[in-house]
Amino acid sequence: MADDPPYRAPTAAPLRPPRVPPGEPSSEEHGLSAALARNIEAVARRRAEDAASLGFDVRLATGIGRRIGRMSFVYLHILFYGTWTLLQYGVVGHVAGFDPALALMGSIASAEAIFLSLFILIAQNILTAADNRRDDLALQVSLLAEHEVTQLIKLTRAVAEKLGIDTTADHGEIADLQDDVAPERVLDQIAGTENAP
Repeated sequence: MADDPPYRAPTAAPLRPPRVPPGEPSSEEHGLSAALARNIEAVARRRAEDAASLGFDVRLATGIGRRIGRMSFVYLHILFYGTWTLLQYGVVGHVAGFDPALALMGSIASAEAIFLSLFILIAQNILTAADNRRDDLALQVSLLAEHEVTQLIKLTRAVAEKLGIDTTADHGEIADLQDDVAPERVLDQIAGTENAP
């Protein structure tokens, strides 16, 4: 038995780093682990797939919604309505009086506000749906992690008992941690707390 080689614990196979196009810095050069780089790539790919699955009308509405939230859009409006007002009062050019009391400008601005509001609401609905999907994913990952930790606690306790280590002394809290969390009960508790006077 003295000739037996020393025991070596098995090691996990190393994660394969993501493929990096030639000339681009690798994830290690950015200080990212291969798993993190792979996750970032998967999320980016999923966002691109979700964006591609939208219909033309929704893509158009969200594109407009993104563009109207920029300062260039504000500058364009200052230029347009400022020029309109200066032309109306004859400060610039010789076309004064084409819009008495600026009624036409007010009508155009009102119609524009209605449509821009609709574009913003469409974009917000899409963002809300994406947020809900991310929240659902985060919840599922958290529940999975909680379940895995619960299983690890059970396994660790079984190993401790096998080694003859007393696990009953002051570990009442550990016993509670061995039970999986029921999300329905937690949600009911949160709702009850929020509705309490």
